[in-house]
Amino acid sequence: MSGPLPQWCEQTCVVCPAQQLGPGQFDVVDRPGPEFAYRPNLGWRASAEGVAVCVHPFRVGLPAGRYASQGEPIPDQTSRPAPTPAALELPADVVDLEGWLVAVLRDAPAEGIFTAVTRAERLAAERFGAKQAVAALRRVLSVELTNR
Repeated sequence: MSGPLPQWCEQTCVVCPAQQLGPGQFDVVDRPGPEFAYRPNLGWRASAEGVAVCVHPFRVGLPAGRYASQGEPIPDQTSRPAPTPAALELPADVVDLEGWLVAVLRDAPAEGIFTAVTRAERLAAERFGAKQAVAALRRVLSVELTNR
């Protein structure tokens, strides 16, 4: 498939290469970092070599891998990868807030979802302000609770 998978358009960030590229046309890494800066001219994050990079494997449904840069094969998907411990750390940049919220919600057991939402909202509001936290939560909850 040369284009994005239909579910990627709902489940990935608007600046994720998965919004426009198909499987194998971008790399996937465990979490955002300065080595995968957002490139406005491309519309997504990229490596120093210019390879498109998705920084939320649990959202795109692929484990971390160098699919575009090193030709690693796309694994058969039987289940969505779980968020890594690094993905569960509150990000320093508001650009990564939605990805963190998704990780927190996907890591929470069904019986602990409300506690996870409350805690995530409090932590996000402390770091980014209540307005940013609530806006991000609304966007994330509309998709994540539907997919549970």
